[in-house]
Amino acid sequence: MGELQVEKHVKYILAVEKRKDDFESVVMEHLRLNGAYWGLTTLDILGKLDAVDQDEVISWVMQCQHEDDIAGLQNEDGSFSGDMWGEVDTRFSYIAICSLALMRQLDKIDVGNAVKYIVSCKNVDGGFGCTPGAESHAGQIFCCVGALAITGSLHHVDKDLLGWWLCERQVKSGGLNGRPEKLPDVCYSWWVLSSLILIDRVHWIDKEKLAKFILDCQDKERGGISDRPDDAVDVFHTYFGVAGLSLLEYPGLKPIDPAYALPVSVVSKVILGK
Repeated sequence: MGELQVEKHVKYILAVEKRKDDFESVVMEHLRLNGAYWGLTTLDILGKLDAVDQDEVISWVMQCQHEDDIAGLQNEDGSFSGDMWGEVDTRFSYIAICSLALMRQLDKIDVGNAVKYIVSCKNVDGGFGCTPGAESHAGQIFCCVGALAITGSLHHVDKDLLGWWLCERQVKSGGLNGRPEKLPDVCYSWWVLSSLILIDRVHWIDKEKLAKFILDCQDKERGGISDRPDDAVDVFHTYFGVAGLSLLEYPGLKPIDPAYALPVSVVSKVILGK
């Protein structure tokens, strides 16, 4: 099956963070906070979080905070806008619900209305889209199923119908795609796999073939994971590849929570105080 190149992935993530002045870093500056999440969570899953200066990271993250309150972005129909400009997407419903749950502040929003909106985005194939009537997509399915799981509302999901749609995302190589007739992509090792786990249908796919696909996407010389074998690596796919392997219980990795997309140890500490 191959071996996860832990030390090389750690070295790759740390090198990416240090490159702040090259062209790639400048044009991706608007995603730097996302990159911090992908990189730091990967290091944590690998058991290597002590490789970064945590005080420096926290200080930088706090500089990115605005005065807005998340709850103010909920709309009358229960949906959430991503920012002051008003774009609505079920991704924002998940982000709002997940963030507020981590802060133990879910009572600041109308949870029932938020759930009602998410359910309105369910399609006849069992999947979910970004808005009512939009095409089912594995990424949106995770956002909706994850939000429903956090709010204790998974009874709204047709688990067999959705499970069938999700398991059909596995292609011959073992990888998963996000929609029918699309190429496999390592990131769906998270979006699809976590959703299948949340609805208790993960046994409907070949987990061993999926693990092999992820490991085949590694840059075994310089570290990092790509979307497909032999493509260029990036922190985004490195995170989702390692997170997918964690869900597959790959040896030596910390378990990750399929709803919160954070290590189980972090979720337990933050929400349960353990």
